[in-house]
Amino acid sequence: MKCKTVHKKIIFYLEGSLPENEMKKVQGHLQECSACLSFAKDLESTLAIIEKERYPEVNPYFYTRVRAGLENREPEQLQKKPALIRILQPALFAMILLLGIYSGFKIGKVPFNDSDVQASEMEIVPYLNEMASEPIESFLME
Repeated sequence: MKCKTVHKKIIFYLEGSLPENEMKKVQGHLQECSACLSFAKDLESTLAIIEKERYPEVNPYFYTRVRAGLENREPEQLQKKPALIRILQPALFAMILLLGIYSGFKIGKVPFNDSDVQASEMEIVPYLNEMASEPIESFLME
């Protein structure tokens, strides 16, 4: 059996989910090939660490501490905001947003001068239209 094939099947071998004949082939290869055996041991230790960390130990006093902390809270912390604050806060945020949008439009508004646009077009158009200055036929003939 080739090392590449063993590497593909090594996880299933470690889990014991391979058919019996393939298990024997992989086991035989591992006895012969030290590189694959080293790889299998590394993989087995990695899988053991992952399995250990999958279910961490839960502190039995964690729930009781959280519950005691919630029960010891002052009633003021648990009260809801007054109705006036609940209404004014979103209205204030909406006003700030609209003010920001309005100021953005005012800052971005640039005076439009038609003569400047025509002058810049006259400077750029010759570079964009190179076909008028050098036809493709003359380029190919040279």
